[in-house]
Amino acid sequence: MGGYPLTCDLTGTVAAVELSEVQALMEDLYGQVDRARGVPATVAWLCEELGELAQATRKGTTDEQLHELGDVLAWLASLANQLDLSLDDAMERYVTDPP
Repeated sequence: MGGYPLTCDLTGTVAAVELSEVQALMEDLYGQVDRARGVPATVAWLCEELGELAQATRKGTTDEQLHELGDVLAWLASLANQLDLSLDDAMERYVTDPP
């Protein structure tokens, strides 16, 4: 994957990020640790984060919801990396043949 040319505006806010960039960032930050943890533990963490997102959507603030969305995306990217799969490829069917 390698590299993540994230685009930021003058406030330091990420303006646009490709899914492949998210995967590259998670690989660079956590790849070695994630692989040592393994797929089953990563799935467990992803499920925990989904639960936290569900709670934030029911009772949380917008900031809490954004935080949990980011956590879910990060763990999903970690899982995709460990499975050697591309999130871009996973989303392709929604472009070519939506369910």
